[in-house]
Amino acid sequence: MSRFNTNTSHPIIPNAQQYMFEQKYVTFHSEDRDVVKYPSSSDFEIELPQDYCNVQSVKLVSWTFPSNYNTFSASQYNISMQFSFVELNPLPASPTALETAIYNGLSANLNNSYTVVISEGFYNPISIAFELTNRMNEAVTNYLKGYLFSVGGQSLVQEFVNGGGYTGFVVSYNFVNSKLWFGNTDARFLIPNLEQNVFLRHASLGKFQYPVYSNWGLNAYLGFNKCEPVVALESPYDSNVGMYTSPRFNHMDPDRGDAGYWLTNGVAYNTTPVYYLEAPCKINIMGEAYFYMDVDLLNNMDEFVPYELNAFTTHTNESCGVVNSTFAKIPICSAPLSQDYENDMPSYKLFNPPAERIKKLKFRLRYHNGLLVDFGKYNYSFTLQFDLFRPQNQKKYQMYIPETMAYPPLG
Repeated sequence: MSRFNTNTSHPIIPNAQQYMFEQKYVTFHSEDRDVVKYPSSSDFEIELPQDYCNVQSVKLVSWTFPSNYNTFSASQYNISMQFSFVELNPLPASPTALETAIYNGLSANLNNSYTVVISEGFYNPISIAFELTNRMNEAVTNYLKGYLFSVGGQSLVQEFVNGGGYTGFVVSYNFVNSKLWFGNTDARFLIPNLEQNVFLRHASLGKFQYPVYSNWGLNAYLGFNKCEPVVALESPYDSNVGMYTSPRFNHMDPDRGDAGYWLTNGVAYNTTPVYYLEAPCKINIMGEAYFYMDVDLLNNMDEFVPYELNAFTTHTNESCGVVNSTFAKIPICSAPLSQDYENDMPSYKLFNPPAERIKKLKFRLRYHNGLLVDFGKYNYSFTLQFDLFRPQNQKKYQMYIPETMAYPPLG
């Protein structure tokens, strides 16, 4: 066939540069991921049901997340705190052998730290006060059991355990000012308020370590300031009665059992001082207010980051930020054992020109500080809307409409 012959029975259909706008919805469930490869539902990659071509935008249109994750957890570095004794009350006039041994044991560990680790979960102000009371007494009890065994054997330990162990600490919640009060009937104590959750933001990306000024440990949630040691005060001495006055919550009902005397079981005066301190700030048991959904390729939201210790912040007075850091910002419901729903999310990613093809997506659910959200075994779901441009072929239709016959009038 001659190369000059341009006739063909298979002509190429020209592109009309016309597109049909189509909206395609894709629903995601956390249990749909490869659980073996991605055991955490907060960080996984998934291949889409089909290749989405000519994507003009992607929008988060609905989601449902559980509120069953722990406000206090090891992964958030907010379940431990420390305290120490700095001064002991003297022994009674005729101490028992057990009282003497306990005094000697506490004296041997004076100014050394005890560590408290609370249970993971979600607390209300009353339950956190009970938890701290029991955990602080438990920390001292465990130490004394080892000491008493070394000086008196198992019999002395058993006597100590049968008496209830150490019970000097009392933590109470003030309903009026929403603050925790810490007290001890035997010794003056100190809370050092040391930072405990120093970590790397996106450690895999090689970010520098930065100091944490918000939610830096359990003490921050309890109302303490970072790195400001707090020493318990001694109860006032009343010269009129020759005794020490017990601390009291005056807003409590006087007819209740303790009449507001929260540290000494309803007794207004003590022959020896008791020691107490008030947390400087209100208790915070709500945890994080938001978490973020990072989606590779779709991130469209700029985000500030907590103060980072790097060359930029050292030599300037400007803040740090990340461009296209995340895709969506999800509010967290403060009520535990519930489910959050939303169907009007403004988060979207616009492509201009349209993205040629999207085949798979990688998701990461994290807090503002970079730590992953721990959903445990609870599943969640969300829906993405893909706005597509479907190319259309050029189509020309020629229609033949036959003329209708006119009937002659009757008559």
